[in-house]
Amino acid sequence: MNRIAESELIINSRGAVYHLDVRPEELATTIITVGDPDRVAAVSKHFDRVEGKYQHREFVTHTGFIGNKRISVVSTGIGTDNIDIVLNELDALVNIDFETRMIKPELTHLSIIRVGTSGSLQEDIPVDSFVASTHGLGIDNLLNFYRQDNNDEEQFILKEFANHTQLSSGSFAAPYIASAGASVLKHFVEGFHHGITVTCPGFYGPQGRVLRLPLTHPDLIDKLTGFRYGNHRITNFEMETSGIYGIGKLLGHHCLSLNAIVANRVRKEFSKDGAAAVEQLIQKALSTIASI
Repeated sequence: MNRIAESELIINSRGAVYHLDVRPEELATTIITVGDPDRVAAVSKHFDRVEGKYQHREFVTHTGFIGNKRISVVSTGIGTDNIDIVLNELDALVNIDFETRMIKPELTHLSIIRVGTSGSLQEDIPVDSFVASTHGLGIDNLLNFYRQDNNDEEQFILKEFANHTQLSSGSFAAPYIASAGASVLKHFVEGFHHGITVTCPGFYGPQGRVLRLPLTHPDLIDKLTGFRYGNHRITNFEMETSGIYGIGKLLGHHCLSLNAIVANRVRKEFSKDGAAAVEQLIQKALSTIASI
């Protein structure tokens, strides 16, 4: 087992991992991730006790308790490039010894639950409803930098998706897929739609929005909405889930993405009070997480 060099894992002067500025003892093993740094406080305000608050750049972490359940809330910022940073550093905090810079012989498996916002790709999934993602399907390229290990179902879904959308042809990166952590997903059934979440590398063109620039795939929304494989369909898309699922699964963590639907791209509707929908999702998620 090799020592991890200072250039590969950066630890700052207070013994915290570089981007998150969190020390190993400051992180809980149950973690909620949010995109918006301001949403961290919107979650931690429901804690019975806040143990510590840490911030570096857009990465804000609050660790505290609901009853006896210790929880950390971490902001990721937008996009899978930030997810690459956050997931790797969360893992390093629990599975690498910062003194010896060696991987620990016994690994810790985190529970990581994203609470975010998303756009619906199905007419029957209205604004202000909630989606728990069974899979994260990425068209953003992140997981293509890592060795992937898909099961048979994931491989079949990916093959059918590529055939249906043709997004892997030409200049597009090969799509990738990873499943939710079944041990976490099973607790989020009632009150949630379930389906595949597509993760995009941008908000406008990559999600089929046209302002002033023409698109190479103007029929993207229709293709995503129309995709089916067995009982699987694409319910929504956003910018983080596939990175969380992909890296999390490879590292042995249990990941789930929960999204409040703030837009319905088929109906062309936007929530009249997205903040209220997010607050309701936060409360629903915390109540369940505290009981697990």
